Amino acid sequence: MEALLSQLSDSDKATMLKEMENQQVQDQIRMFNSMVERCFSECVHAFRGKSLDEKEEKCMSQCSQKFLKHSQRVGMRFAEIQQNETEKLQSKMAEAQAKRGA
Repeated sequence: MEALLSQLSDSDKATMLKEMENQQVQDQIRMFNSMVERCFSECVHAFRGKSLDEKEEKCMSQCSQKFLKHSQRVGMRFAEIQQNETEKLQSKMAEAQAKRGA
């Protein structure tokens, strides 16, 4: 990624970074909406009042915490896998360069 960014002009870098930032915001909004929809469906079964009852609040809290922990774990695993794949690719590229140089 850094090699790609180093080849871009300053204005292109700024544009790309802004787009990446926008994508992250969109991903966070999507994740939040998904969590709300899932937890609401699991926890709220009746509309007896304008606010959640104690049981529903507890369920929503536990559900959202579980959802966020799961999302965090998935993100960490994805980063680990991506790092391993990057290392494999770099190793293959180094081997190919060594063969060409030999």
